[in-house]
Amino acid sequence: MKTLSLAIVAIAGFVSVANAALADGGAKFLGNITTGGQIRSDMGTYWNQITPENGCKWGSIHSLSNGNSGTSKFAWDNYDKCEGAYKWAKEKPGERHFKFHALVWGSQYPNFLCKKKNPGITVELTKKYITEWFDAVAAKFPDLEYIDVVNEAIWAGDNYHSGYGKPAAGAEGRSTDDTECGGSYIIEALGGDRVVNGKHQYDFITTAFKMARERWPKAVLIYNDYNTLSWQMNEGIELVQTIVKNGAPVDAYGQQAHDCKGMSKNDFESKMTRIHNETGLPLLVSEYDIGEADDNRQKNDYANQIPFMWETPWVAGITIWGYINGSTWAANTGIIEKDGRKRAAMTWLEDYFAKNLDKGKNDVTFTPVEPEPQLPFKGQPIDIPGKVEAEDFDIPGKGVNDDGTSNQSYGDDSENHGDSDYRKDTGVDLYKKATGVVVGYNSEGDWLEWTVNVKEAGDYTMFAAVAAAGSTSSFQLSLDGKALTDAVAVPAAKEGEENYDDYNKVNANVTLPAGKHILRMDVTGAWFDVDYFTFVKGKDAKDPEPIEKGSDTDAIRSNIHMATPELADYDVFDINGVRLGRMSAYSVDEAVNMLKHTSAIKVQGIYLLRSVKKGTVKSVRIAR
Repeated sequence: MKTLSLAIVAIAGFVSVANAALADGGAKFLGNITTGGQIRSDMGTYWNQITPENGCKWGSIHSLSNGNSGTSKFAWDNYDKCEGAYKWAKEKPGERHFKFHALVWGSQYPNFLCKKKNPGITVELTKKYITEWFDAVAAKFPDLEYIDVVNEAIWAGDNYHSGYGKPAAGAEGRSTDDTECGGSYIIEALGGDRVVNGKHQYDFITTAFKMARERWPKAVLIYNDYNTLSWQMNEGIELVQTIVKNGAPVDAYGQQAHDCKGMSKNDFESKMTRIHNETGLPLLVSEYDIGEADDNRQKNDYANQIPFMWETPWVAGITIWGYINGSTWAANTGIIEKDGRKRAAMTWLEDYFAKNLDKGKNDVTFTPVEPEPQLPFKGQPIDIPGKVEAEDFDIPGKGVNDDGTSNQSYGDDSENHGDSDYRKDTGVDLYKKATGVVVGYNSEGDWLEWTVNVKEAGDYTMFAAVAAAGSTSSFQLSLDGKALTDAVAVPAAKEGEENYDDYNKVNANVTLPAGKHILRMDVTGAWFDVDYFTFVKGKDAKDPEPIEKGSDTDAIRSNIHMATPELADYDVFDINGVRLGRMSAYSVDEAVNMLKHTSAIKVQGIYLLRSVKKGTVKSVRIAR
């Protein structure tokens, strides 16, 4: 079992120990970083955790011995004491702690990955080098306790926080990247970054975390970023929610906290609490500093913010980002002058921990999740030949397997848009229809899995009962990760008619092996509903349940159309998927007419109307 708590010593008050760090014997660590690439002799006098400021970053360690085609070289103490800091922590196991910072960062990586500096670099070579880097770190430090797996990857504006793909502007407009590098193929090599309905999926981050978990099954894996308490708080929360949903084994969310100067006590506490509540993760204050020339103002910020970090049980640790003034990355962030004089913040810090050490709380215990497989919803695999009801997708499992695969059984947004009580504990959008329960509001990137039992190997014909409102919807089926079909188009039952109650059938020939397998549907074109899949033995077989016009089922659906009109909400998006607002109308035709004539739309072009209740989408061309 892995815990962030230190071995807690029972004390009646503060016990003075020679050369004891401020937080020794407390519930969590209070750490700092190397100073100018060195570990000062007074490091252990104040701090019981160390993070090399730059020494463990990929660009500081990894080089090629013979130009861009030679063998790799790893210089573990070449700069800023990566290995030295690790050994410093190991001098007092259980008392001192070491954090590796960082495996993947878009601002410091080897020159041989740079597009401009190495025109021969490719996605394939980049992937090879990333794997080699992870393996080398694992061989050197197999028992890492804390790891910043990915650093500064929030998408904000038109770029990531650091220049994974191209040079990026950093905090407060300062460049954090070598403009001569021209960016890298790190994102592509780690699986890319899909944008679904305008939202980045950060696939490359999920891949990096899975790679880290394979190599360090017991380490605390951290996503770390800046501006998360101010300008990009929402974007950071969304990033973490997204990668967790996609199966990334994230243990904690690192708040660099470079943006807390002048932040009030209430503001700091409410923001930290919101981030914790909405991500569901413990927080680490990973790079705290206050750049303030006025000693008293700097001390006041410390006094307003440090106690909450120390006394809140879901804050797992605190790392101050430098302590010697003039030797820190930003001006006036140090709390001890070079001549040894302690600034007011440092004096306050010593006094606070002397009097409040026992107030530290830490209920964060990281126990590696043992993988649990997904299970058939009704207890037994669904037999094929036979019918697979879409709503009977598997019960999700837990954790990540040794090969990096997730045990989740579906991928969907966390908000349930459906109107059915069936399996309401999931995020899948289930709707009540005349024929029972269906899966609706299918967005590109969503997916579902079912455990099936193929009784006999051979050729089959797959029929899917689906409904769509346009011509852009589609899905793809796979079995155990191998494609069964190409993208299967889902047309509207009647061309040009928006109707999610009028189902039709699409089909495809598939070849299935016998036995137990995982069947998966990936949404490749958004906005359709799916009721069920039927698998019939034989190629080009006849559908045993054709939907025929005039049938009882069709009559029931026709009656639905005759219901009394109700006022409905429609979201308006531009062609890039940016939500512009919401409007209410009694029908989609009325909503289209309102949109065409509203004065709120100033620019002509294609806009999208999406029904909030049904998930239906209608494209509208507006001319001005």
